[in-house]
Amino acid sequence: MDRIIERKRGLQRKHIPYMAGGAFLLAMVLWLVFGNHRSTLRVSAEDVTIGKVTKGEFKDYVRLNGTVVPIQVVHISPEEGGIVMEKVAEEGQQIRKGDVIVRLSNSSLDLQILNAEAELAEKQNLLRNTQVAMQQDRLNNETEQASVDMDVQRKRRAYEQYKRLYDEGLVAKETFLQAKEDYELWQKKQNLIGERLKKDAQYRNIQMEQMEDNLENMQRNVLLVRQRKGKLEVRSTIDGELGLLDVALGQSITAGQTIGQVNDLSDFKIEAQIDEHYIDRVKVGLSAAFERDGKTYTLTVRKVYPEVRQGKFRTDLTFTGTRPAQIRSGQTCNLNLELGRPAQAVLIPKGTFFQTTGGNWIFVLDKSGTKAYRRHIRIGRQNPQYYEVDEGLEPGERVITSGYEAFEDNEILKLE
Repeated sequence: MDRIIERKRGLQRKHIPYMAGGAFLLAMVLWLVFGNHRSTLRVSAEDVTIGKVTKGEFKDYVRLNGTVVPIQVVHISPEEGGIVMEKVAEEGQQIRKGDVIVRLSNSSLDLQILNAEAELAEKQNLLRNTQVAMQQDRLNNETEQASVDMDVQRKRRAYEQYKRLYDEGLVAKETFLQAKEDYELWQKKQNLIGERLKKDAQYRNIQMEQMEDNLENMQRNVLLVRQRKGKLEVRSTIDGELGLLDVALGQSITAGQTIGQVNDLSDFKIEAQIDEHYIDRVKVGLSAAFERDGKTYTLTVRKVYPEVRQGKFRTDLTFTGTRPAQIRSGQTCNLNLELGRPAQAVLIPKGTFFQTTGGNWIFVLDKSGTKAYRRHIRIGRQNPQYYEVDEGLEPGERVITSGYEAFEDNEILKLE
C-alpha cells in the first residue's frame, strides 16, 4: 500500500531570498515616491562661517579707497614742432602762468618767416610804384579834362558870336551852322571824356583797394608766422608745480605732442574707483567723509565717469570745508560715501557666499544647527558690513556666510 506524502506548509528557507528581494524593491518604490531626493553633503562645522539674521539700522554707505590728486592737471603740448634747445624749468619746480618751460628751434619756420617778409617787402614796393603811376595818370587826366573844358568854352563863345551875327544878317547861314555843330561836337567830347576819366578813377580806386587788401593780408601773414616763432617757447598756462617734463635736449617734438604736465596745487580732489554694482546709485552731490589725525573731513561727489573698466568706475570728490593741512598729491585715504539715509531692515553679515549666489539664495540652518537647507532670498542694498535682505529670511535665523564653492550644487548640508 502506497504512503501518501503530505506537502509541507509555511515559510521555507528557499523562499527567504525572494521575500528579501521583494522587500528591497518595495522600499525603493516607497523612497522614490515619498523620499527626499535633494543631494546632501557632509561638511565640517569648523570649515564654515555662520552668521545671524538680525533686524537693525542699515547705514547706506560704501567704503572707498581714494587717491589725492591736484584739483587740475594741465598737459603741456607745444603748438609748434621743433628741436628741444633748452629746458628752462625742471620737474617739481614752482612756476607761474606764462613762464617758459622749454625752448624749441625750427629752421623751416625761420625760412618761412624770411620768405614771408621778402614777399611783403616786394608787395610794398609794388604798391608804392603803382601809387606813383596812378598819381601821374590822375594828373594827366586832369590836364586833359582842363584842355577839353577850355576848348568847349572857346567853341561856345564862337557859336554865340556867330549866332548874333547870323541874327543880324552879317554872316551866312552855313558859317553859323558850322559854329553850332563844332560847339555841340565838343560838348559831346567833353561828356565822353568826363565819363571815361570818371571810370578810370573808379578803376584806379578799386585797384588800389585790392592792392592794399593784399598788402594787409601779407602783413597779417607775416605777423602770424612771427607769432608761430614765438610759440617755439613752450609756456605754462597756469600757476602750479611742474609735475612731469619728459623731454631731452636735441629731441624732436611734434606739434600737439604731450611732453609734461603742470599740477594746480591751489586745491586737491580725491579720485576713487567704485564697484560697478553702485554705478546707478552714485550721483553728483552725494556726501562723503574720512578721518585723519582724529579729525573728520567732508567731501562731495563732483563728477561721475560713465565708463566702466575692469568692473569699476571712476569718481571725483572735492572738499566742502577745510582739508588736511599736510595733504599731498599721491596720498591714499579711506572714505565713507553716503548713498542714502539709515533705515530699519533685516540684515545678514557680509560674506563670500555672495560671489557664488549673487544674493539669490543662501544656506539656512535648522533649529538644531546640524543641517542647513538651501533657500531662495532677495538681497537689496549692501554696505561694508551687512547685506539688506528684502525677502526670504527672518530675524533670529542663522545662515552660512562663507564661500559656497565646494557645495554650490548641493541642496542640504549636514554639519558635523
